[in-house]
Amino acid sequence: MARKDIFANITHGQGRRTEESYIAHGAAKAMISSIEDFAVQVREGGVRELDPNLIDPSPFPDRLPDDDPQPFEDFKKSIAEDGQKVPVQVRPHPVAEGRYQTVYGHRRVRAAKDLDKLVKAIVIEISDADLAVAQGVENAARQDLSWIERALFAKRMEEAGVKSREIQAALAVGRQELARLRGVWSALPIDLIEAIGRAPKIGRPRWQELAKLVELHPERVDGARKMVPAGNISSSDQRFQFVFNVMKAQVKPAVKAGQLDLKISASSQRGRAFAKFVESRLPALIEEFEQGEN
Repeated sequence: MARKDIFANITHGQGRRTEESYIAHGAAKAMISSIEDFAVQVREGGVRELDPNLIDPSPFPDRLPDDDPQPFEDFKKSIAEDGQKVPVQVRPHPVAEGRYQTVYGHRRVRAAKDLDKLVKAIVIEISDADLAVAQGVENAARQDLSWIERALFAKRMEEAGVKSREIQAALAVGRQELARLRGVWSALPIDLIEAIGRAPKIGRPRWQELAKLVELHPERVDGARKMVPAGNISSSDQRFQFVFNVMKAQVKPAVKAGQLDLKISASSQRGRAFAKFVESRLPALIEEFEQGEN
């Protein structure tokens, strides 16, 4: 959602707000307040230089690792050559004295840490709930979270005790969409999601379908989990498709031949190498098999 879209369509019909517009209004208010506080502190010289090693991430991580590290490397190079132009926002750590947590500017903090530079920062007081909303609005104003990243963001907020209404505000979603996000994160093991990654091209319907497969056959998840690294697939979208294909192929009923189990016993070093070779080719074999069935 672009930043301007957050301010649009707040009302609906005869001055009545829909649930989504009400939530967007709350997110907009949080962003306006944050921007105003930020501007005032910059004008009043409230920018400090902090050791980035004293700054911890937000308690609500919302990003999975990118498939391509080059954009961050380019960003870090620009910081090294031109300096940090915009301060980050941090808050005092709620339990660790002398430390901070990032509100805005996770990449700038990370770049400063890598470059062994002090980071320009504005220190603000902000609650967990307001931090989550502000973080969600910041994400809306730049690169969109993928659908599964939104689900994980919501999961981590809920686990931290953030109320459903505030989670909805942070993501600018209604109750139904939050329920869909919850349904997927509840069904899928977190390590399987992290093994797949951001999967930016994979939307809600595919994730929901994968969640249903996992719920139907939880005993088969371990095999899919182990096959992801074995496949050596660089793209998170392709990793999702690989896991999806494995789960889908495993649950297909064998009408003519009955249940088929494929086992490779490898006692020698050469045998183990062959087993690993077969595992690395499984994504292509499954795809070829499915194409032949269609």
